[in-house]
This record gives sequence, structure tokens and C-alpha cells, in this order.
Amino acid sequence: MYSILDIDLDYFNQLPEPGMSLELLLNWAGRPVSMVVERHNYAFARWRTKWRTHDIVPTHILHVDEHHDMMDQRPQTNIANFMFHAMRMWPQCRVHWLVQYPIDSPAMWLEDETWDLFRRRFTHGPHRPAQWPKPDLVSVCTSPEFVSPVVAQELLKVLSRFTTKNQRWRCSTG
Repeated sequence: MYSILDIDLDYFNQLPEPGMSLELLLNWAGRPVSMVVERHNYAFARWRTKWRTHDIVPTHILHVDEHHDMMDQRPQTNIANFMFHAMRMWPQCRVHWLVQYPIDSPAMWLEDETWDLFRRRFTHGPHRPAQWPKPDLVSVCTSPEFVSPVVAQELLKVLSRFTTKNQRWRCSTG
């Protein structure tokens, strides 16, 4: 079993204590952040490379995001459809979209046939499912165009405590 914790900082925009919420999530993960990217599809590209290199297939993705990221089925991966590509690439992988206030459903965006294949493996809600496995990989997307500067500064401070010194990305709080 291999699990990904995938966090988009835009998730924390509407939460009353965003920094504390991020810290609780990263403490639960029990491991340093593996990668930090600005755009979510960049995280997906790095997941693919990692799993191709090591011949490992993820079984679980905890997708912590304001958006489900299955807004189209275009062949080119982008920030709005990368979770569609992950579910298509790894047909046994379960995805839980951790979301406080879902704005829509992937069923609105995907073809009926595609949604029928995905919906048994896709859940959503404001709480992590019981017995969800701790992650083997933690990715964070900063989404600077979707996160308020004040919230971003608070979250980047928290994030800096969960990144290793040898990571290429440096947390900056302004």
C-alpha cells in the first residue's frame, strides 16, 4: 500500500485558523513534506516520475483542496484536471477529497462513463476517512493566485517547519 497526502494551500482560505489546521494535518502525516510546487499538475508529474522509477503504484490519495481537480478530460494535464489523470493512470487508487465546502462535483464535469468508473473510488467530505493510511509522500501546492497573501504568509511559515534543508524549494514568508 502506498499513499499520497496532496495538499493545496487554497483549501485553508476559508478556515478560521489556517496555520493550525495545516500544522495538524502535517503532524498527522508524520513525515516531512516531499515536494512543494506552485501548480498542482507539477506535483502530478513528479508523482508519475517517482512511481515509474520505483515501480510503485499509489493506492490512496488524500486530496486536501478547495477544488476536486477533475474539471475536464483533456489529454493535456493541467491544474484543473490532474486528479482525473491520476485516477485514470492508477485504476485501483482510492481518492478522498478533503473539503470543507464543496463547490461542485466531478460528476458535473466528467463524461458519464468516466464518472461511473471513478465514483466507487472517489469520496469527499470534511474529515479524513477512518483507517486512511498515513502518507508515504506529501506534496504541497502553493497556488499563489488562489491563496490570499495574508493566509499564504501564515501557511508558508508553518510549511517551513515541515520541509527538509536539502529540498530545492525554500519557504519564503515575504
